[in-house]
Amino acid sequence: MRVKSSLLNISAGLGNQIIITILSLVSRTVFINSLGIEYLGINGLFTSILAMLTLAEAGIGSSIIYNLYKPVADNNQPQILALMQLYKRVYLVIAGVVLLLGLGLMPFLDLIIKDTSVENLNLIYLLFLINTAAPYLFVYKHSFLNVNQKNYIVTAVFSVSAILSTCMKIAILFYTENYILYLVIESSISIVTSIILAIIVDKMYPILRKKIQTMLDPETKANFIKNMKAIILQNVGNYFIFGVDSIMISTFVSIAAVGLYSNYKMLIDICRTFLNQIFANMYHSLGNLVAKESAGAIYRIFKVTYLLNFWLYSCLSIGLYVMVEPLIVMWIGPEFTMPNVVLLLLVIAFFERGMRNSLSAVKTTAGIFHEDRFTPLFQASVNLTVSLILVHYLGIAGIFIGSLVSAIMVPFWYTPLLVYRKVFHQPIRYYFFSYARYTLIGIVACIIVSSVIEMVPSTTIMWLALKGVACFILVNAIYIGVFHRTEEFKYLFGIMHSLFNKVPKVNLILNKAFKRDRDMDVSGNK
Repeated sequence: MRVKSSLLNISAGLGNQIIITILSLVSRTVFINSLGIEYLGINGLFTSILAMLTLAEAGIGSSIIYNLYKPVADNNQPQILALMQLYKRVYLVIAGVVLLLGLGLMPFLDLIIKDTSVENLNLIYLLFLINTAAPYLFVYKHSFLNVNQKNYIVTAVFSVSAILSTCMKIAILFYTENYILYLVIESSISIVTSIILAIIVDKMYPILRKKIQTMLDPETKANFIKNMKAIILQNVGNYFIFGVDSIMISTFVSIAAVGLYSNYKMLIDICRTFLNQIFANMYHSLGNLVAKESAGAIYRIFKVTYLLNFWLYSCLSIGLYVMVEPLIVMWIGPEFTMPNVVLLLLVIAFFERGMRNSLSAVKTTAGIFHEDRFTPLFQASVNLTVSLILVHYLGIAGIFIGSLVSAIMVPFWYTPLLVYRKVFHQPIRYYFFSYARYTLIGIVACIIVSSVIEMVPSTTIMWLALKGVACFILVNAIYIGVFHRTEEFKYLFGIMHSLFNKVPKVNLILNKAFKRDRDMDVSGNK
């Protein structure tokens, strides 16, 4: 059931992402042609600023969802209702806190935004703020679908909403060039979508409308509070690692530079979101696995997901490196490109962060929050220090070097250390050996592919498409040649092979695998 649910969720997510990607590119093109680079910079800057406000939520959702895995797996309705009621109350407070913090930041916008001709900045910021705070009133119900491995429903609803919203926004920009109306439509559809999804959840799970008869036990409540505090600290650090780039570029470079960076960031985020549709939809199946299976079984499944993690992230990293610049030149013009070293740094950061994806999934679903609560703060301090120094000498590249240096100094080694000790009970050297091996293979593949792709021109959209196809085929051919004899590849190939027949066969494969895992664990413990 876990694999079937994951495959259904992943398929829905990928289908949605393809549609949204196409619409996003069209929307961005119309946006730039209608409003210009300064509005694009304002759009990216306010998105980053308001990401800071969501720290009021940071950790609460993850902590409650972690506590929901076992009650849902055991169908413990009183415990589910008690947790969901807590979730609801907390998110009501969060919406209020985000709104108040956002209003408190409005007087300081002039300190961040310099030399801009964009009008009505306060009104624009207020619309961004409403769009950020309002969905928190309903998000607790959306998350219940995720815990029950029904992410595809959330994906389907938000897909329809995104398609409708994007089409309307494109029409508004094309015919009116009115940015205020553009934001009003975006906020309105976002709120209505959240309400519709909440109604769907109530109809699917009538138990959520029942009155609470059982209070949370002290142990669960104490665990929730401990984890919540830990993740809030982590996400405060994470914001200053990932969320301040646009603010620093606006402050030390220019708002126009934020606009240039936002195009690169959009393309990289499309790839990251594309992969998150795969891995995020595995998280909840993985949470179910962690709740029920042994350490040996979890480790064996992790090795499979880790190979998949490397395969997909390295494939897209190579694709980004060879395709982004010619794509931007053909899409919106050479004046919107940045130095090649900036692209290289962004791609390396994308790969490094992505390679921790499988580990982070295990860490989160296993409830490891408290132990590394201070590490993101230390990483953030390194990031800000290095970035603030280097931006004066290297410009925008110095900001991204700071992010990369801080990642290598902290989570690169500490996250695997926690997971391997506390969940897998395996020596940490196994992880770093695999990481070094995978990275070396990825670098060799990148050199080969780049050399071949350089021979293909980028003069037309057909040639560019041919470059993309050639890149995809070459990378996958190299990886198949290298990994085809490994157990992890055979496991993934078995699942993929089943997809060409009937999905239920996947369950047979996984059931046999888990039975073999349990038998091995039992025999190993004797």
